[in-house]
Amino acid sequence: MGYVSESFWHDAVNKATTDLFTFGYKHVVKPDLVFSRPPDQAHDDMLAFCRMAGQLPPLLWLERAMLDYTDPVLETTVMGVDFANPFGLSAGLDKNCEMAAVLDHAGFGFETVGSTTSRPCAGNAKPWFHRLPEYDSMMVHVGLANIGSDQVIDRAEQAWTHADGMQVSVSIARTNDDQVGDLDEGIEDYCVSMRRAAGRTAMVEVNVSCPNTTAGEPFTASPENLDRLFDALDRIDRPQPTLVKMPLNKPWEEFRDLVAVLAEHNVQGLTIANLNKDRTGLQIPDGWEGGLSGGPCTAASTALVARTRREFGDRFAIAGVGGVFTPRQAYERIRAGADLVMFISALMYRGPQQITVLKRGLARLLKRDGFAHVADAVGVDL
Repeated sequence: MGYVSESFWHDAVNKATTDLFTFGYKHVVKPDLVFSRPPDQAHDDMLAFCRMAGQLPPLLWLERAMLDYTDPVLETTVMGVDFANPFGLSAGLDKNCEMAAVLDHAGFGFETVGSTTSRPCAGNAKPWFHRLPEYDSMMVHVGLANIGSDQVIDRAEQAWTHADGMQVSVSIARTNDDQVGDLDEGIEDYCVSMRRAAGRTAMVEVNVSCPNTTAGEPFTASPENLDRLFDALDRIDRPQPTLVKMPLNKPWEEFRDLVAVLAEHNVQGLTIANLNKDRTGLQIPDGWEGGLSGGPCTAASTALVARTRREFGDRFAIAGVGGVFTPRQAYERIRAGADLVMFISALMYRGPQQITVLKRGLARLLKRDGFAHVADAVGVDL
């Protein structure tokens, strides 16, 4: 099948159905079916729908026919992996790999499953989510709830094997439970999941920056701790590229020192960045725990991507995540140095068709500015 962008009728249908989905989500689905329920319940309902839809081939075919926008300008190769487009679902939503079929047929370039841990993890006490619509944000306090990396990675491998066009990555993290011990225990926890993941997904992400765990973030507390972790991970043979999910709120000098350590290890990419812990200037109830997604991350994440690209050049691929809602914001992230762009909150606040809105809009902006491929725009504003 040819590119949607090169077929007048398919392009017209894609635009019309995307506009229709956008209107329906804004005026019906979001107020009456999503935001009318507590966010934890809405989250569970969304996963249940994706599980159901993933078992219905006619529904998946219809989803692809209506929503999946393709254009050669969006295709890119990053870390040796081919992507139909640079847009991916960030880790944190599809923790147990239940959404892959729906995301694939919607036209995502990739998704990151997890984060998942060596042992099954119940996560933190609920509620896990609080909505902050005035900031296009969610307060997230899940605490790495998942069914364990043995099962999650099995599912991710199956999803990757059967996907029509989407790459699948898995994010691994340290288990958040009452068995957490010293630094050596934490290192072995990561190693268990890395051994399970080796060779079974397109990419693997090492999440060292989850802000919602009882153990905190010991591997970003010092370059020495991070070095110890990756000394151990380097001894695990894995053919796929490795990214590291970085914190957003470190002072630049500390952040730079951590990245300098990673530059000496078997690490090909950086995910920049995790949830925002800074509530300065925001009106948030004191009792709400967790980190901020979405809008409060936009400017800080773009700035950190740019500074990292400027300092480390092409040593790392960069997946920019945090507060991407519009094609222009995605384009700014790419021009600041991101090879890939990831999001979650835009799905909640704008709807599932937002992946199509982002792809169509980015393609238009790239062509307007004379770029033949999205990779040509990476870092041009530096």
